[in-house]
Amino acid sequence: MALVVAKNISKSFGKSKAISNLSLEINKGKITGLVGPDGAGKTTLIRLMTGLLDLDEGELEVLELKLPNEASKVQEQIGYMPQKFGLYEDLSVLENLKLYANLQSIEKSKQQSRIEELLEFINLKDFKSFLAKDLSGGMKQKLGLACALIKKPKLLLLDEPGVGVDPISRKELWAIVDKLISDGVGVVWSTAYLDEAAICDEVILLNEGEILFSGEPKNLSNTMEGKIFKVVGKIKDKRKTLRLALQNTHIKDGVILGDSIKLICDKKENLPKLEDLEANECKYEPMKPNFEDGFMNILKGEFNGESKLAKQMGELEKSDSKYLIEAENLTKSFGSFKATDSVNFQIEAGEIFGFLGPNGAGKSTTFKMLCGLLKPTSGTAQVLGMSLEKSSYKARKKIGYMSQKFSLYGDISVYENLKFFAGVYGLKGKKRSDKINNMIEIFELEKYKRTASKDLPLGYKQRLSLACAVMHDPVVLFLDEPTSGIDPQTRREFWNHIYAMVQKGMTIMVTTHFMDEAEYCDRIALIYKGKAIALDTPHNLISQIGEDATMEEAFIELIKREDND
Repeated sequence: MALVVAKNISKSFGKSKAISNLSLEINKGKITGLVGPDGAGKTTLIRLMTGLLDLDEGELEVLELKLPNEASKVQEQIGYMPQKFGLYEDLSVLENLKLYANLQSIEKSKQQSRIEELLEFINLKDFKSFLAKDLSGGMKQKLGLACALIKKPKLLLLDEPGVGVDPISRKELWAIVDKLISDGVGVVWSTAYLDEAAICDEVILLNEGEILFSGEPKNLSNTMEGKIFKVVGKIKDKRKTLRLALQNTHIKDGVILGDSIKLICDKKENLPKLEDLEANECKYEPMKPNFEDGFMNILKGEFNGESKLAKQMGELEKSDSKYLIEAENLTKSFGSFKATDSVNFQIEAGEIFGFLGPNGAGKSTTFKMLCGLLKPTSGTAQVLGMSLEKSSYKARKKIGYMSQKFSLYGDISVYENLKFFAGVYGLKGKKRSDKINNMIEIFELEKYKRTASKDLPLGYKQRLSLACAVMHDPVVLFLDEPTSGIDPQTRREFWNHIYAMVQKGMTIMVTTHFMDEAEYCDRIALIYKGKAIALDTPHNLISQIGEDATMEEAFIELIKREDND
């Protein structure tokens, strides 16, 4: 039985068409993934299914009920978890569940048993007295999911539930939802993580309100058979080799994967000669295509390795020090809780250093100490040979920082944010106006120039945040989950800029929950329960787990080993 049937539906907001003449079916007992770039229409489509938005044209039935006429009956039988789920931060886990049980008119006599059942189901029984604000990101998402499930739904609509959640918590979320399928519940799971999309039963790929692909994920992956290759061997300069490869017209895309380079070519016979890529001691090996390869291809994503952001940068100030970022026995306590516990690492000039760990592991706390935003309890945090906590304004101008949570001024426009940060970094006159115009062009912000930044789509919020963090050409750049929640095309653009800025001499420290991005880094520190439990190259960390292991498997296994010690 089809739980959702849409026929030629459309929805516009002013002159902008969010959904355009779209038809689809969503079936019982399956997880249907909803993927696409920012602004593709995913959230609008989900909100139409909930009856929270009215159609402009077409016919839409949910659970054999017509929308919008029977919206209230639909809402009684579905579960919905929006992107910004409305947990009450000052209420406990138990109080949030009781509140949602009352809102859903569940009989008092049945509330207790349902809440206990859900706490067991989401593995939060031991946390029911915790305030929602004190939960980790993964726990918050699990509680949000439980609130959406408080009345057993026939259809569950999840709008990017995995955003900002670490791989372990995402696996737990997936396992919880997977159990619902055996009860015949239909699930629509909107996601920016293409590894999640690849394990859905069916996938709908949207772009500009239209369906570009609908079906089993493997069918999209298979369209790229024979087009994916890996450069393996002794690569002198991985970033340079990748850039040279991307300049070849037959190479459509490419990324660094640990010690190798993945390339997408239109056909095998058109692969460039390895000596032209300065990879003489290497060879090509065929690779099995994945869902992301098919996704990028159908959206016609092509990257030539050029970065307008890096091109417009001036000469970066050279440092005499070998290490530009240093943490020595770095510790931060909040009462009896140690958020960061004797962390040590050194980051060389021109390095991309990845900082990985589950939610609540201490990554952002460490970042804030390095940037001078938090005072260490003990130990030292130095950038460019100085502690930023005590440093001068002049020293801080050499640092760029993009925080995990959107930290720009929400009530002022994109242009006003750029102007403000240019002033903060001491840019004046023509240099300031040129920089602002450059950022608007590079990050395609022209159409949002007068929009309040809080009203931007998530991908554009991240673009604006990055623009503000780099407009003064910093020597050292801190990026705290810069690609969280943004679509794969924009993620690739960001990494294109990161590679190119490092080629210019910038040193970058980055946190991420995308395990493929961890492999783009030169070295990785894995932090868990406030301690750095591993520090090495991506290739060496993966090799500790197994020859054919993935970065995600390495991440999970290293944490398991730490727990078992």
